[in-house]
Amino acid sequence: MQSPTPTWRMTRHVLIAAVAALGGAAHAETWPSRPVVIVVPFPAGGGTDLVVRSIQPALQRELGQPVVIDNRGGAGGTIGSAYVARATPDGYTAGVVTTSTHAVSVALYPKLGYQPAKDFSYAGFIGTSPYVLAVNKQWKASDAKSLIAKLKTDTTPHSFASVGVGTVSHLMGEQFQKLVGVPMTHVPYRGAAPAYTDLIGGQVQMMFDNPVGLAPYIKAQKVAAVATTAPTPLLPDVPTFDSQGVRGFEQQLWYGIAFPRNTPAQIVVRFNAALNKVLEDKSVADDLAAKGVAVRPGTPAALRAAVEKDIPYWGTTAKSVGATGE
Repeated sequence: MQSPTPTWRMTRHVLIAAVAALGGAAHAETWPSRPVVIVVPFPAGGGTDLVVRSIQPALQRELGQPVVIDNRGGAGGTIGSAYVARATPDGYTAGVVTTSTHAVSVALYPKLGYQPAKDFSYAGFIGTSPYVLAVNKQWKASDAKSLIAKLKTDTTPHSFASVGVGTVSHLMGEQFQKLVGVPMTHVPYRGAAPAYTDLIGGQVQMMFDNPVGLAPYIKAQKVAAVATTAPTPLLPDVPTFDSQGVRGFEQQLWYGIAFPRNTPAQIVVRFNAALNKVLEDKSVADDLAAKGVAVRPGTPAALRAAVEKDIPYWGTTAKSVGATGE
């Protein structure tokens, strides 16, 4: 018969747990007392990076501490996201989460290195953005239907760029290839900036990406936009796929912030309040709108719900087009 645990030992365990809880509560009450690092899982200069830099100054003011942006690109944003998942849950390391990194990635990477539904404490949305299909100027395509017709009759090899394997940019390219019915080579890049360079130079013919990064090149007439997945004031003259009779391209990208799992709830709530206040600032909203992003204040629960909803959606999409993360 096993001897009962001595009362003094049980009391000691209870005291240790109580002290730890009090320490965690005290830590949360004084947070932040030093700089907060936000990991952007894409290289500097791309759309996601520009979105976070739009909120950085105001977020610093709200938190009363510096907000440091740490770009950790690669593997469709999964390297930086895995880094955040493994970080100490003390409120001083957070990460940008997107549809690509926390929904599409699950479908494409069997060994992802993190579980979006379990390994994060979601803090809230930043905003949403449609996608635009841009083509190299040499194609002289003015709309989606003329591009599709050209792809079907042109016998030269076709290729499309993406901002990384496992991103929405990748999957939408695969969907478009399936719609057209013409083989195209997927050329993944470590981020948007190098992809834009090759798109402009003609090394690749087309790519899907959000307007925040592509708009300057479209307005400078270095690339041509043929369609968007939803109207955007950033590109008011570019028609949507739907308005051109091309169905199945209404997807939008969401951006949010998350901490590692087990980050104290008080810290997440405090950060969410600061983030929402920043997004309600007209100057911030206008700056993001100028980059094609609509602000989306909300709760941590709303972002988690979006993640959990989009994982099966993009899983079905990836399977239907035969996309993999290899």
